[in-house]
Amino acid sequence: MSQRSGQEDPERYLFVDRAVVYNPAAQADWTAKRLVWIPSERHGFEAASIREERGEEVVLELAENGKKAVVNKDDIQKMNPPKFSKVEDMAELTCLNEASVLHNLKDRYYSGLIYTYSGLFCVVINPYKHLPIYSDNIIEMYRGKKRHEMPPHIYAISESAYRCMLQDREDQSILCTGESGAGKTENTKKVIQYLAHVASSHKGRKDHNIPPESPKQVRPQSGTLFYGELERQLLQANPILESFGNAKTVKNDNSSRFGKFIRINFDVTGYIVGANIETYLLEKSRAIRQAKDERTFHIFYQLLAGAGEHLKSDLLLEGFNNYRFLSNGNVPIPGQQDKDNFQETMEAMHIMSFGHEEILAMLRVVSSVLQFGNIIFKKERNTDQASMPDNTATQKLCHLLGMNVMEFTRAILSPRIKVGRDYVQKAQTKEQADFAVEALAKATYERLFRWLVHRINKALDRTKRQGASFIGILDIAGFEIFLLNSFEQMCINYTNEKLQQLFNHTMFILEQEEYQREGIEWSFIDFGLDLQPCIDLIERPANPPGVLALLDEECWFPKATDKTFVDKLIQEQGTHTKFQKPRQLKDKADFCIIHYAGKVDYKADEWLMKNMDPLNDNVATLLHQSTDKFVAEIWKDEIQTIQKASFYDKVTSLDEPAVDRIVGLDQVAGMNETAFGATYKTKKGMFRTVGQLYKESLTKLMATLRNTNPNFVRCIIPNHEKRAGKLEPHLVLDQLRCNGVLEGIRICRQGFPNRIVFQEFRQRYEILTPNAIPKGFMDGKQACERMIQALELDPNLFRIGQSKIFFRTGVLAHLEEERDLKITDVIIYFQSVCRGYLARKAFAKKQQQLSALKVLQRNCAAYLKLRHWQWWRLFTKVKPLLQVTRQEEELQAKDEELVKVKERQLKVENELVEMERKHQQIIEEKNILAEQLHAETELFAEAEEMRVRLLSRKQELEEILHDLESRVEEEEERNQSLQNEKKKMQSHIQDLEEQLDEEEAARQKLQLDKVTAEAKIKKMEEDILLLEDQNSKFLKEKKLLEDRIVEMTSQLTEEEEKAKNLSKVKNKQEMVMVDLEERLKKEEKTRQELEKAKRKLDAETTDLQDQIAELQAQIEELKLQLAKKEEELQTVLARSDEESIQKNNALKQVRELQAQLAELQEDLESEKLCRSKAEKLKRDLSEELEALKTELEDTLDTTAAQQELRTKREQEVAELKKAIDEETKNHEAQIQDMRQRHATALEELAEQLEQAKRFKVNLEKNKLCLESDNKELLCEVKSLQQAKVDSEHRRKKLEAQLQEFMARATEVERTKGELAERSHRLQSELDNASVLLEEAEKKSVKLAKEVDNLNSKLQDSEELRQEETRQKLNLSGQIRQLEVEKSSLLEQQEEDEEARRGLEKQLQAVQTQLFEAKKRLEDDVGAMEGLEEMRRKLLKDMELTSQRLEEKTMALDKMEKTKNRLQQELDDLTVDLDHQRQIVSNLEKKQKKFDQMLAEEKTISARYAEERDRAEAEAREKDTKALAMARELEEALEAKEELERFNKQLRAEMEDLMSSKDDVGKNVHELEKSKRTLEQQVEEMRTQLEELEDELQATEDAKLRLEVNMQAMKAQFDRDLQTRDEQGEEKKRALVKQVREMEAELEDERKQRSGAVAAKKKLEMDLSEVEGHIEAANKGRDEAIKQLRKLQAQMKDYQRELEEARASRDEIFSQSKENEKKLKSLEAEILQLQEDHAASERARRHAEQERDELADEISNSASGKSSMLEEKRRLEARIAQLEEELEEEQGNMELLNDRFRKSSIQVDTLNTELAGERSAAQKSENARQHMERQNKELKAKLAELEGAVKSKFKASITALEGKILQLEEQLEQEAKERAAANKIVRRTEKKLKEVLMQVEDERRHADQYKEQMEKANSRLKQLKRQLEEAEEEATRSNASRRKLQRELDDATEASEGLTREVNSLKNRLRRGGAVSGYSSSRSGRRNLNLDGASVDMSDDDADSRASDFNETQASNME
Repeated sequence: MSQRSGQEDPERYLFVDRAVVYNPAAQADWTAKRLVWIPSERHGFEAASIREERGEEVVLELAENGKKAVVNKDDIQKMNPPKFSKVEDMAELTCLNEASVLHNLKDRYYSGLIYTYSGLFCVVINPYKHLPIYSDNIIEMYRGKKRHEMPPHIYAISESAYRCMLQDREDQSILCTGESGAGKTENTKKVIQYLAHVASSHKGRKDHNIPPESPKQVRPQSGTLFYGELERQLLQANPILESFGNAKTVKNDNSSRFGKFIRINFDVTGYIVGANIETYLLEKSRAIRQAKDERTFHIFYQLLAGAGEHLKSDLLLEGFNNYRFLSNGNVPIPGQQDKDNFQETMEAMHIMSFGHEEILAMLRVVSSVLQFGNIIFKKERNTDQASMPDNTATQKLCHLLGMNVMEFTRAILSPRIKVGRDYVQKAQTKEQADFAVEALAKATYERLFRWLVHRINKALDRTKRQGASFIGILDIAGFEIFLLNSFEQMCINYTNEKLQQLFNHTMFILEQEEYQREGIEWSFIDFGLDLQPCIDLIERPANPPGVLALLDEECWFPKATDKTFVDKLIQEQGTHTKFQKPRQLKDKADFCIIHYAGKVDYKADEWLMKNMDPLNDNVATLLHQSTDKFVAEIWKDEIQTIQKASFYDKVTSLDEPAVDRIVGLDQVAGMNETAFGATYKTKKGMFRTVGQLYKESLTKLMATLRNTNPNFVRCIIPNHEKRAGKLEPHLVLDQLRCNGVLEGIRICRQGFPNRIVFQEFRQRYEILTPNAIPKGFMDGKQACERMIQALELDPNLFRIGQSKIFFRTGVLAHLEEERDLKITDVIIYFQSVCRGYLARKAFAKKQQQLSALKVLQRNCAAYLKLRHWQWWRLFTKVKPLLQVTRQEEELQAKDEELVKVKERQLKVENELVEMERKHQQIIEEKNILAEQLHAETELFAEAEEMRVRLLSRKQELEEILHDLESRVEEEEERNQSLQNEKKKMQSHIQDLEEQLDEEEAARQKLQLDKVTAEAKIKKMEEDILLLEDQNSKFLKEKKLLEDRIVEMTSQLTEEEEKAKNLSKVKNKQEMVMVDLEERLKKEEKTRQELEKAKRKLDAETTDLQDQIAELQAQIEELKLQLAKKEEELQTVLARSDEESIQKNNALKQVRELQAQLAELQEDLESEKLCRSKAEKLKRDLSEELEALKTELEDTLDTTAAQQELRTKREQEVAELKKAIDEETKNHEAQIQDMRQRHATALEELAEQLEQAKRFKVNLEKNKLCLESDNKELLCEVKSLQQAKVDSEHRRKKLEAQLQEFMARATEVERTKGELAERSHRLQSELDNASVLLEEAEKKSVKLAKEVDNLNSKLQDSEELRQEETRQKLNLSGQIRQLEVEKSSLLEQQEEDEEARRGLEKQLQAVQTQLFEAKKRLEDDVGAMEGLEEMRRKLLKDMELTSQRLEEKTMALDKMEKTKNRLQQELDDLTVDLDHQRQIVSNLEKKQKKFDQMLAEEKTISARYAEERDRAEAEAREKDTKALAMARELEEALEAKEELERFNKQLRAEMEDLMSSKDDVGKNVHELEKSKRTLEQQVEEMRTQLEELEDELQATEDAKLRLEVNMQAMKAQFDRDLQTRDEQGEEKKRALVKQVREMEAELEDERKQRSGAVAAKKKLEMDLSEVEGHIEAANKGRDEAIKQLRKLQAQMKDYQRELEEARASRDEIFSQSKENEKKLKSLEAEILQLQEDHAASERARRHAEQERDELADEISNSASGKSSMLEEKRRLEARIAQLEEELEEEQGNMELLNDRFRKSSIQVDTLNTELAGERSAAQKSENARQHMERQNKELKAKLAELEGAVKSKFKASITALEGKILQLEEQLEQEAKERAAANKIVRRTEKKLKEVLMQVEDERRHADQYKEQMEKANSRLKQLKRQLEEAEEEATRSNASRRKLQRELDDATEASEGLTREVNSLKNRLRRGGAVSGYSSSRSGRRNLNLDGASVDMSDDDADSRASDFNETQASNME
C-alpha cells in the first residue's frame, strides 16, 4: 500500500464507472429473474433466481451454471438492485445482509477499489500491490473536501477528523484494527503522512517537498536543538519503532508486534505542535524464540548485517548462526535489505536528535540480549544443581552490561533468598537457570523498548506551543480466533470488545442525533450494553470476580497452578451467560468465552507466569549497580521495587523449596513512576501484575477515546497467500464478523438506514405517482408526503424529516422494482404507438397502390373493349386534330389551378383564424403578466420595508453580540472550571456506575441463588414426601410386627400351658437333644468337609469349564475352518465341474478332429489311387517314350529344338528342387518360432500360477482373521444376549422414568409447535408487529426459563436417583438390622422355648430360620445385583440424558438462531406487509384494468383459437412431411444395409479368391514338403509325448496322493474302477471297429484302383479339391495341437489347484495331533503303493523305449523311400495311439475329478470323525483295521489295472504295426502319382495368374464400393442434420407465424378502419360525381353509399354496375 510514482491513472482506483452501474439491461435482468443470494461453500454466497416455493423450501436456479437447487427459506438473503452495485457506503444498501456486504466489497476489490464505507466504518482490503493513490496530488485532491464529496479513502477519514477537530474544537481519534498483515501499520503511516502534509507549520510547508529519506542536520534555531522539523521527526519516529517493534511473521513481512496509540497535538490554528506515543503488549517472547519461517525483531538482523567492523568489535557481534535466540538463523525478507534498513534507522535516530552515546548504548543492550541466549548451563552428575562449564558468553555479556562476571554467575547459579528475616543462598537447577536467563533477556529488551518510546516522546514533545486539541491514531491488533488462544490473545480480544462497545455506542448516538435533527420520533436504544456482560466477565473485580481478577488472585498463592485457576474460574463463572466449558477436549482448551464475534476457546498454559512475569532480583540489583549509565538508568526502578514488600516475602519459608525471590511486574509500574512519569502510583507492598497494568492502561485509553470523536478503520486481509486480486469469501466474512462490520449492520437494521433527499426522491419516484403532485411550485417535503400518500406505504416503514426521507431496509428496493415496472409499461406503450403509426402509414401506402392498380385495370379493360370498335378508332384519329380537345385540356389545367388556389385560400384563412386566436391568448397573457408585475412591485415595496427593518435589527443584534461575546468569555472561564468539576464528577459517576454494576451483578447472582434455593426447597419437599411415604410404610411394617408379637405372646401362653405337660417329655428330649447336637456337630463337620470338597470341585469344575470352553472354542474354530474349507472345496469342485465340461467339449472337438482325420485319410487313399493311375499312365508314357526313342534312333532326326526342350525341363526340375529346399527351411523356422512361443506361454502360465498361489495365501490369512473375528463376535453375541436378558428385567423398572422423560420431550416439542404457530400468527397479525415482537421475546424468555427448569429438573432427577440409591442402600442396611432384630427375637424365643417347650420345635424353628435366612441372603444378593444393574442402567440413562441435554442445548442454539433470524426478519416482514398492502392496492387498480382487458382477451382468445386450428393443420402437414422423411431415412438405411451386405459378399469372395490363389500356388513338390513337415511333426509329437508322459507321471503322483486322502472311499473306488474298466473295454472295441473300418476302406480303395483309368480326365479337378482338403486338414491339425497344449496347461492348472487343496488338507490334518500317528502308518503303506506304481510305470516306460527302439531299427533298416514311408506309417500309428492315450488320460482326469469331489465329502466325514475320535478311541482302531484291509484290496486292484493296461498296450501295438504296413503301400502309390501332379501344377499356375488379375479388379471394385459407402454415410449424416435444422426452422417458423398472425390481426383491424374510411371517401366522391375506384374484393357483401342511399349488393352486381357506368361514360365522351 505504499506510494508509487507510476503512469497509471489514480482515478481508476478511486471512482466507480457509473455507466456500468446504471445499466438498464442489468436492471431488467434483476427484475425479471427475482435474484437472491444463497450460501455457497466455494464463493461464500452465490446468485440464484427463484423458480418455485414449496412451503419452507424454495427451488432456485443458479445464475452461474443454471443448475437447480432446493434451499430453506431461512438461508436465502435478498439481493440489492443493480443501482446499488459497487456502492461507496454500504449503509445505503437497501438489503443489509452478509451476502450483499461481501458482494459489494468483492466487486469493488476486483475493480481496484480497496476503500469502502460502512456507516462509520471505513473498510480497507489489502491489495498486496502498490497503488498510485497516495501521492501529493491525491492529498491535495482530498484537502478541504467533505467526506461525501470524494470517494472513500484513508485521506477522507483523516480530512474529516482534522476538519471536525478545527470546527468543533473536539479531540478526534482514528482506530485502525485488523488481523496481522491486513495493512493497519501502512494505513497509520498514511494518516500521519496526510496530517504532516496538511497541518505542517509555515517553514515546514516551504520545505515539505524534501523527502523524509534524506535527513540533513539543521542548525539549532530559537534556542532549541533540533536535527529536523517536528513534522519530519513525526514521520521518522515510525521507522525506529518498526525496527525495534516489528518482525516478520508467516502472514506479514512487517508485522507490528505491539499496539500503539499515536497522539498528535495541534494548536488553535491547526498546526502540529507535538506528539506522544503509548504502546501496549509488546511480544517480548519473540526476542528469545521464533516459530518456523519467522524472525525476531528487525533491529537484531539490521545490526548484524549493517554494523561496520569497528562497531562489530565494540559490540562483540558474531554471525547469525552463532546466536541461540535467532532460532531460524538469517531469514531474509524479499524486496528488502537489512543493511539499508539499518542505515535508515540510524538516520531516523539522528533526525530524532538521538545522541551518539545513546545509540551506542542501545545497540550494546541489543547485543547483550543476543548474548543472553549463548549462556549454556549443564546439570552436575550427582546433584540437580546447574553449573556453567564455559563462561565466555557470560564474560561478553558482563562486558556489554557493565557487571562483574563472578557476581553475575553467583546471582544466576546460587541466588540469595530471603527466608524469614535472614537471607540464604539457594542452588538453582538447570531449568531454573535457563528460565532466569530467558526472563532477564525479555525484561532487558522490554525496558529498552519502553525507554526508546519515552525518548521518542521526549523528542516529539513541545512545551513552547500549547496543544489545543489532538488526533489520536490507534494501531492495535484486531479480534482473531485461533484454534488455541493464549493470555495475549485474551487481552487483545478484551480490547476489541471495549472498542466495539465504543463503536456501537457512538454509532447509534450519531444515528439518533440525526433522527433528532430531522425531527423523527425515536426511542433511544443503547446498543453498547449488549457487550457489557462479556466485558464484566473479563474485568469485574468482585461479586463474582472476573477472569483477570481471578488470575491476579491466584498469583498471590505460591502453590497455585494454571489448573487451579481454571477450576476456580469454572466454579465462579460457570453460570455466566457469556462463559462456557470448552467445546474441545480437555487437552486442547480449558474454557470458552462468547465474544461479539463468536465463541473463543482459551488454553490457560503458563498464564500465571505470564501474568506475574517474575525476575531474579539478585541480577536486577547487579544491573541497577552497573557501570554502564544507560543500563543502570533502564534498571533504575528495580532497586526501588526490591525494597518493597513482595508478596513472596510473606509466604515463603524453609519448608517450601524451589520458590525463588522474584520481582513482580510492579517494576514496570515503578518504571512508569520514575523514568516515564506515570500518573498511577502503587501503594507500598502492592504487587502489580501484567493483567492489572494492561487493564489500567486500557481504561485510560478508553477514557481518552470516549472524550474524542472516533473514526473507525477496519483493515481486512483478502487471502493468506499474499496474492493481489484474489479474495477468499469465507476469510473476509470471518474478519467482517470479527471487526464488527456485521454487528454494525445488525444495529443499522433496527433503525432507518436508507435515507434520500426530498428532491432526489421526487425526481426518481414521481413516475409512480403521476397525478399526486399538482402543477406549479410545491415544497419538497409536501411533495414527498403527497407521493407517499399516493404510494400507500405503511407509516412504520418510513419517516419524513426536515430535509430527507428515511426508510427501513428493503423499502427502496421495492420502490425500484415498481419504478422499473412502470418504466417498462411506458416504454412498451410508446413502442406500440410507434409500431401502430408505422403500420398504418404502410397500410395507407398499400391502399393507394391498390386503388391505382384498380383504376389501371379498369381503364385497360375499357380500352380492350373499345379498341376494335371503328368509331373509337375514328375518335382517336380525329381527336388530336380538333382544338376542342386542347380546350378541354386547358380547361382541365385551369380547373386544377382553381382547385389549388382554393386550397391556398383555405389554408390562409385557417392560418388567419389561428393567428387571431394566438393574438387573443397573448393579450390575455399580457394582462396576467401586468397583474403579476403590479403584485411584484407591491411585494418589492414590502421587501424594501422589511430590509430597512432588518438593517436596524442587525445593528441592534450586533450590539447584543458584543455583549454576548464578553459574556461568552466569562462563560468560557466558568466552563473551564465546570469542565474540571465535570471530569471529577465523571470519575465519581464511573465509580458509582461500577458499584451499580457490581450491585446489579450481585442482585442477579442473588436472584439466581434464589432460583436455585427454590429449586432445592422443591427438591427437599419432594424428598420429605418420599420420606413420609417411607415412614408410612415403616409404620405399617411396625404394626404388622406388633401384631406378630401379640400372636407370639398368645402362643407363648399356650406354650406355657403345654410346657407343664411337656416338662416330663423334656427330660427325654434333652437326651435326644444331646444326641442331636452331637449329630449336628458331626453334620457340620461333614458339611464343612463337603463345602471344602465342593469348593475344590467348584474350582476344578471352573477349570474344566474353562478347558471345555477353550476346547469348544477350538472345535468351533475348527468347524468354522472346516466349513470354510468345505466352501472352498465346493468352489473348487464347481471349478472342476466347469473344467470337466470344458474337457468334454475338448473331447468332442478331438473326436470331430478324428473324424476329420478319417476323412482326410479317405481323401489320401483316393489321392493314392489317383497316383497309382498316374503311375500307370506314366509307365504307358514311358513305354511310348522308349518307342519314340527307338524311332528317333532309327530316324536320327535329332534337332536342336528337342535338346532345348530337354534342357528347359531339366532347369524346371532344378528350380522345383530349390523351391522345395527353401520351403523346408521356412517350415523349420516356423516350427522353432512355435516352440519359442510355446515356451513363453508356459512361463506366463507359471507366473500366473504363482500369483494365484500368493492370492490364495492372502485369502487364507484373511480367512483366519475373519474366523477369529467371527469367534469374537459370537462371544460378544452371547454376552449381548445375556445383557439383553438382564436389560429386559431392568427395562420394566425404568419404563416409568422413560415415560417421564418422553413427557418432558413432548412438552419441549409442544413448545416448538407453539413457536411454529406463533410464527404463523406473526404473518397473519403483521399490523401489531411490535406487540408480537414483545410477545415473542417474552416467549423466548419463557423458553429459556423452561430450558433452565428442564435443566434443573434433570439435575433434580439425577439427585433423586442418587438419593434413591442411597435410600436403597439404607433400606438394605435397615433390612439387615431388621433381620438382626428378628434373629435376636428368635433367639429370645428359642430361650423361652428352651425353658418352656421342647427341643423339636426349637430345631424346626432354627431350620426354618436358617432356610429363610438363606433365602433372604440370596434375595439380598439378587437385590444387590439388581441394584448394581440398576446403577449401571442409570449411569447409561445418565449418559443418554446428557446426550439429550446436549441435543437440547443444540436445539436451544438453533432456537436462538431462529429467534435472531425472526427478529431480523420482523423488519423484513414489516417491509413485506407494506409490500403486500401496496400489492393489494396495485391489485385493486389492476383489477379494474383487468376487467377492461378481459373483453380484449376474449377477442384475442378467439384469434388464438383460429391460430391454433391453423397451427394444428400445419403440424399435421409437418407430421406427414416428417413421416415421409422417416420413410426416406428407412429406405436409405436399408440401402446402406444392402451395400454393407454386398461389401461383405465381396470381401468373402476376395478371401475365397486369395485362398484359391494360395491353393493354386501349391504344387506337387508340396507333397514332399508335407512329408518333411510330417517328419518334423513326428519329432514334435515325440517331444509332446515325453511332456505328456511327464504330465501323466505327475497326474499319477497326484492320483496316489489323492488315494491317500481317500482311504474311507472303498465302495466308491470299486465303482470307479469298474466304470474305468468298462470305459477301457469300450475304447478297445471302438479301436477295433476303427481298424476294421480302415481295412474295409482299404479294400474299397483297391477296388477303386481298377476304375482309375476311367477317371483320368477328372484328375485336375480332384487335385485342386484334394489340395484344399489338405490345407483344411493342416489347419485342423494345428488347431488340435493348440487345443492339446491348452488341455495340457489346464491339466497343469488342475494339478496345481489339487496340490494347493492337498496343502490345505495337510494343514488341517496337522492341526489334529491324535490322527498324525495313524496317518503316518497309512502314509508308509501309501509310499509302498507309490513305489509299486512307480516300478510299474518304469516297466511301461521300458516297454515303450523298446518299442521306440524297434521302430527306429525298422525305420533304419528300410532305405530311401521305403524308410520314409515306414516312418510315416509309424508316425500315423503313433498319433492314433497318442489320441487313444489322451482319451484314456481324460477319462482318468474325470475319474480324478470324481475322486476329488468324493474327497471333499471325505473331509466332512473326517471332521466328524475328529470329534468322535476324542470321545471314543476304540472306533478309530477299528477304522484303522478297516483301512488296512482297504489298502490291501487297493493294492490288488492296482496290480490288476497294471496288467490290463499292459495287455491293452500290446494289442494296440500289433494293430499299429498292421497300419504301418498299409501306409507303406500307400506311400509307394503316392510316389507314382507325383509325376501326374506336376503337369496339373503347371496348368494351375496359368489359372492362378488369371485369378490374380480378377482379384486386382475386385479390389478396385471393393475400394469404389467403400468410397460409395463413406459418401452414403456422410450423406446420411447431412440428411440428419438437415432434418434437425428443418425441425428447428419449423419451431422458429411457428413462432414467427404466431407473431405475423398477431401483426396480421392488428393489420386487419387497421385495414378495416381504412376500408371504412375509403368507403366513406368513395361515397363522397360519388356524391360529387367523380368516381375514383371500386372495391375489387370478392368475399362477402359490401355496403355502398350511392346518392345518399345505402344499397346492399353482391360482388357480381357491383361489377355489372361498374361496367354499365363505364359504358355510359364512354358514350358521354363520344
